[in-house]
Amino acid sequence: MSTKITKKHLRDTLCEKIGLGQEDAHLFINQFFEEIAAELEKGGTVKLAGLGTFSVRDKVSRPGRNPRTGEHAEISARRVVTFKPSKTLNKSIRENLG
Repeated sequence: MSTKITKKHLRDTLCEKIGLGQEDAHLFINQFFEEIAAELEKGGTVKLAGLGTFSVRDKVSRPGRNPRTGEHAEISARRVVTFKPSKTLNKSIRENLG
C-alpha cells in the first residue's frame, strides 16, 4: 500500500496529535523544510535521527545518449541530493516486508 505524505497531511497530523493550530502547524512545516533546503544549498549535510542523512553530491559530466533518438550527447556535471537511510529505518523496513 502506497501513501503520499503531503504538507497538508503533515499539517493535519500536527494539529490532531499535538494540538497545534492550522496556521502554526503550516508555519512550522514550512520553516522545517526551508532549514533543510538552506543547509543542502550550502552543500551541507542534514541528519535526521532514526530517518537518515541527506547530502549533496557532485556528479561529473559523462557521455550518454538520447533514448528516443539514440543520438549521443554529453550529460553535464551537476549537483544532486542523496539520501542514505539510517540503520533503524532499514531494519524497520526489512522487518515489515517479511
